[in-house]
Amino acid sequence: MDHATLSTLRDRHPAWRLLASPHAALVASFLHRVFVTPNMRVMSEADLAEALEDELFALREQLGPDAYPRNARDYLNDWISPDKGWLRKFYKPGTDEAQFDLTPATEKAIAWLVSLTERPFVGTESRLLTLFALLEQISAGTEADPARRVEDLRRKRDDIDAEIARILAGDVPFLDDTAVKDRFQQFQQLARELLADFREVEHNFRRLDRKVREKIALWDGAKGALLDEIMGERDAIGDSDQGRSFRAFWDFLMSSRRQEELSARLDQVLALPAVAALQPDARTRRVHYDWLEAGEHTQRTVAQLSQQLRRFLDDRAFLENRRILDLLHGIESKALALRDAPPAASPMTMDAMSADIELPLERPLFAPKAKPRLAGLTLDTGEDDIDTARLFEQIIVDKARLRTSIQRALRHAPQITLHDLLEAEPLQHGLAELVAYLELAHAEAGSDALGSLHAVVDETVEEPIRWQASDAQGEPVTREARLPRVIFTR
Repeated sequence: MDHATLSTLRDRHPAWRLLASPHAALVASFLHRVFVTPNMRVMSEADLAEALEDELFALREQLGPDAYPRNARDYLNDWISPDKGWLRKFYKPGTDEAQFDLTPATEKAIAWLVSLTERPFVGTESRLLTLFALLEQISAGTEADPARRVEDLRRKRDDIDAEIARILAGDVPFLDDTAVKDRFQQFQQLARELLADFREVEHNFRRLDRKVREKIALWDGAKGALLDEIMGERDAIGDSDQGRSFRAFWDFLMSSRRQEELSARLDQVLALPAVAALQPDARTRRVHYDWLEAGEHTQRTVAQLSQQLRRFLDDRAFLENRRILDLLHGIESKALALRDAPPAASPMTMDAMSADIELPLERPLFAPKAKPRLAGLTLDTGEDDIDTARLFEQIIVDKARLRTSIQRALRHAPQITLHDLLEAEPLQHGLAELVAYLELAHAEAGSDALGSLHAVVDETVEEPIRWQASDAQGEPVTREARLPRVIFTR
């Protein structure tokens, strides 16, 4: 925290430049609403520019037409410039549409601005208990004496037995509302900080990826030495404190039992009156799914290292093939030079030199294909009366229209179930259209075929889907199908 370091940070750090910018209110409020609040990891350029245009229009209505005179794309290009560095612009493999993401420095600046807002109360008890619990875990996890470990475990067992006895005797202690609010605020703060940490971890892996690309571009030595160095760096980042911590967190969160336990505890805590009085964010109920989504982005970034290695191997293989051809050309030149003046001794010997002989009669004979002969028959008109109207009653479900309906609904919410979607936009072609929705959900579950959308099927919950149809007599009837809950998410 010396003067020189702070002066350098003021001139170069994107977070400090954001706080000192005359447009800090616009940048921080817009990026917080679009990226941080809904935990949006990546957003396309078209969607982000549209959201910024709406924001600018609303601000001009409040502050006057001269406020923020530039258009949305000019502001976005300014925010990604090297002298700002508040957004990261990149292109996904196989696409030509630009994608945007927050930089870790911008998220740090926004988090600091959020901390300036007044809190309902400042709780200290939960943080003190967290500190004691951390010290206890460190002390217990580093104790090398088995006798002391056993003694500590027995003391905990005695405390638990005493507490069980008090509860069975009717002495059941409860947390008061203040203690519940204190601990829930601490949980929310740690949950938000964890999401921010994911973005910084992903940024660190991207820096490693960029370093590997630079090394591949400038390397002129042997391929084996380069691979050893690259794989050593990848092992080093995986075995670092950050890599081991991330791997342990990911293994813990990927446990289905842990996910179910987190969901059950969140439902139980959010139903408490003291917690409901705090009016927590609606996304708190699915914060562990936000952690999973953020972790998947980090895993994809790590996978890019393998893609770069594969690309390097392909390029090197092409260069080595050219080198082999050059060597063969050199051998031919030296052989021609020796033709008129052969050496006294044999210059080279080859073992088992022979020619492969294939006799003409060993080849299979050509077998012409039989050409079918079509007789010129006259078709007689039948006497059966066939209803040709059925040929024009075929139903073709437009899956592109269904995909557009899903995308339009997800502009206003981070996720929507198939039941809620069909309540807003009822089925037009009955069961055929419902099957098309299910095909889309099956195709998009765990994939990126819908671009930035995903589909999840919850087998534990059934939902009724109703639509209007006609019976054989043409009378209107209501059809119903019960199927597992289908959830479309961004």
